[in-house]
Amino acid sequence: MISVSTSTTQRNLCNGLSRRDFLRIGALTPVGLSLAQLLAIEKASAATSSSRAKSVLMIYLGGGLSHHDSFDPKPEAVEEIRGKYSTISTRVPGLRITELLPKMAAQMDKVTLIRSGTHENDHHETATNWVLSGRFGSAFGDHPAMGAVVAHETGFSGMVPPYVAIPKNPAFTWELGRSAWLGGRFESFKCGNPNDASFKVRDLTQEAGVSLQSQDRRKSLLQAVDSLASQIKGNDQISTYDEFGQKAADMVLSPTAQSAFDVAKETAALRDEYGRTDFGQSCLMARRLVEAGVRFVTVNYGGWDHHAKIFAGLDKKLPDFDKGLSALLRDMHDRGTLKETLVVVMGEFGRTPKLNKDAGRDHWGRAGSLIFAGAGVAAGQVLGATDKNGAFVTDRPVRPADVCWTIYEALGIDPAKLLLMPDGRPTHILAEGSPIKGLYA
Repeated sequence: MISVSTSTTQRNLCNGLSRRDFLRIGALTPVGLSLAQLLAIEKASAATSSSRAKSVLMIYLGGGLSHHDSFDPKPEAVEEIRGKYSTISTRVPGLRITELLPKMAAQMDKVTLIRSGTHENDHHETATNWVLSGRFGSAFGDHPAMGAVVAHETGFSGMVPPYVAIPKNPAFTWELGRSAWLGGRFESFKCGNPNDASFKVRDLTQEAGVSLQSQDRRKSLLQAVDSLASQIKGNDQISTYDEFGQKAADMVLSPTAQSAFDVAKETAALRDEYGRTDFGQSCLMARRLVEAGVRFVTVNYGGWDHHAKIFAGLDKKLPDFDKGLSALLRDMHDRGTLKETLVVVMGEFGRTPKLNKDAGRDHWGRAGSLIFAGAGVAAGQVLGATDKNGAFVTDRPVRPADVCWTIYEALGIDPAKLLLMPDGRPTHILAEGSPIKGLYA
């Protein structure tokens, strides 16, 4: 079998390719195969690769959750480091977490807690793009986010989109987690906030009084316009409509799609368990979407950037987080969904060890906590550690590329695969990284 995939070793050139990669490609071209043909062969073979998970459900804690005040407390440290919260025991012997996560304490036997997330960037946009893509770049998103790559590699099958963001992509000063040079067709479908009283999924609800016959006429008109637009070459927006226009129209009329996005179909008791909050109902929506076949769901739960009065902020946010995440894990476990879904909880960085003059914690990329669950992940274990002050990783450092590498492999996607950029240059999905050791049972 011809392959242009490479090993897990780090690449040396600026576009992610080593000299060996170029030599391997060059050696094959005399037999009459172009690089594009080789990539097509590889894509076909990748479709048959084994996978641990059918879907990924990522909860993104934009702003940066304080690991000191959640999953990596330091009760023996001085007050300006340990903070005000006490710790509580969990279902995992010897594991203690903050007292504001009592429901998660009862679910920690279903997850692997990683206390050794680390990198060297403390800027929101730059760090977010790094952890969501596995490749370091500028604050503006030079590389496609994982969800976009998953959409590119798995395609649009069935009546639901492959990549969904709830309620939308992470954003600080601009939108993050986008498809970058992969193009608009692989952007996330942004479904809105399922906790809104008048929630309706954008572009997924028929207008009142519009008959199926009228819908068909509109689709015919759209096809006529698209047939003219398709003559314009090299325009990604045109190709987006050309490839997915029919799918979008079908989704509007599809009972499957409409049902997947309808959290009102769940019982009142279950909705209450998740919490009648933006985060709780977003988690419930995410569970419905992965069960409907969405391959990558991002639940965007921001607001963790507590530079001042951090405890006043966490007093409000941690209980909602505790309720929604614990209900998600319990519900997915009981339904069997957790066996085929990889759940990942992370932000762009942790927070500084010492409280600042405003009783807050600042950005800190050197250490942070992540959670993995489902799809064969070992349950009830802790990987990695930080020092006595929670400032630096002392065991099993896990870097952004390692997280992304692990997620891609779980879905059966080769992280070292070559993709063609718009200018024709080949680049690896990831330029470095390796699977997180010890993650799976």
